[in-house]
Amino acid sequence: MEDNKKVDTSELLKKVCKIEIKTRGLSNNIFAGEYHTAFKGRGMQFAEVREYMPGDDVRSIDWNVTARYSKPFIKVFEEEREMTLMLLVDVSGSDDFGTAEQTKREYLTEVAATIAFSAATNNDKIGVIFFSDKIEKYIPPQKGKKHILYIIRELLSFQPTSRKTNIDFALKYFTNMVKKRCSAFLISDFIDDSNYSDSLLIASKKHDLAALQIFDPREKELPDAGLIKMKDAETNEDMWVDTSSASTRRVYEQYVKERDELLAQGFAKSGVDYISIATTDDYVKSLMKLFKKRA
Repeated sequence: MEDNKKVDTSELLKKVCKIEIKTRGLSNNIFAGEYHTAFKGRGMQFAEVREYMPGDDVRSIDWNVTARYSKPFIKVFEEEREMTLMLLVDVSGSDDFGTAEQTKREYLTEVAATIAFSAATNNDKIGVIFFSDKIEKYIPPQKGKKHILYIIRELLSFQPTSRKTNIDFALKYFTNMVKKRCSAFLISDFIDDSNYSDSLLIASKKHDLAALQIFDPREKELPDAGLIKMKDAETNEDMWVDTSSASTRRVYEQYVKERDELLAQGFAKSGVDYISIATTDDYVKSLMKLFKKRA
């Protein structure tokens, strides 16, 4: 048992090191400045009160101080220098699926690590919420390389107690737990039947929220492979599907198309920036596209 544990730990450390080298390099060389530009408006903090000057915004007048001194004063705010990034990471059973070189979870880990290192370069705190149909783990925001490496280790090795998904519960927990306005990425495959439109809107009003959908290309269309047995990764239910049927494949593709359209509409309605990334895509290009869109 001990030997197996040592091997597992050794393999995990190798994976952590590999991801660190790749994602930290991307953050330092490719995303330099892009992350800060995309999220620079995340919060303002009070700096001082000074006398009103011609041209100042009258909406910034501090009426209490103005009344006390019988002349106008305004509140001055400045951009917060220390900001917080929260990663809301789906660790449900469906993320273990993969037909390409990586599973969705492995791919998601690289994407999350790249964003985390980008935030660290900007001297931000980084925290994580792992969720399934419940909150599996909460890592409070902190700074530093050691903290990010801990997050990567957890992304790679964490085993959830449930395989189901409930995004609504995760968003409500996030809104209640994180009091101060922050930036956040909701990272999931969004295979979830729960209605989370209200909690998404509330979270996006309180925080600067963006969403990343990670999917495997095979999830978009069925192969023509005859009669095959499929298992639901979250319920463990088996189902036989005749993929040689053209009508079956069309119905499935239409279902996926409509589901993705509803997803995009929901994010647009809530004012949440959103991108969809396949595990065969270059996520660098996708993240750059999102950052530039926000800038």
